[in-house]
Amino acid sequence: MKTAARSRGKLKIDVVIDSGRWKKTGSIRQLVRRAVQEAASAQSTSGSELAIVLTNDSAIRQLNRVWRNVDAPTNVLSFPAATKQGPDEPAHLGDIVLAYETIAREARDEGKPLANHVAHLVVHGYLHLLGFDHERNADAEEMEQTERDILQRLAIPDPYRHNTAQRPVAKHRESA
Repeated sequence: MKTAARSRGKLKIDVVIDSGRWKKTGSIRQLVRRAVQEAASAQSTSGSELAIVLTNDSAIRQLNRVWRNVDAPTNVLSFPAATKQGPDEPAHLGDIVLAYETIAREARDEGKPLANHVAHLVVHGYLHLLGFDHERNADAEEMEQTERDILQRLAIPDPYRHNTAQRPVAKHRESA
């Protein structure tokens, strides 16, 4: 069965560029795929698929309003899949949506390279697809440590190093 063999294969990552602003960032598709692949290397997600949509503040604001009742842009939204696929189909993990303007502004304000911030948010969104959250302090600490471990393997500095003294619970709640 060709389909069954395909479903047990490698994680499939579809990257959709929905805003021209992302095109000036160079090899963005390669960056987000590499971040997800590294995050997936320690998880059991082979034979699965997900989509990453690179969009703008206007589009993510609309999604945020519809799915979370928050009328504002955000950096990343994660939409875990609600249904399971058939036995011979790849499991769809869900979708991750990133907004260029918010992410670029945050990277600039925090003095981080844009690529590092994008990779961090892709990893963060991916972990939400797997069920991680940061609603309680213990969950936030576990998720952040998992992010740190993945980002370290990507040679990206700890994104929380300035935020370790005071960690707000659920600073941004992007899962829909």
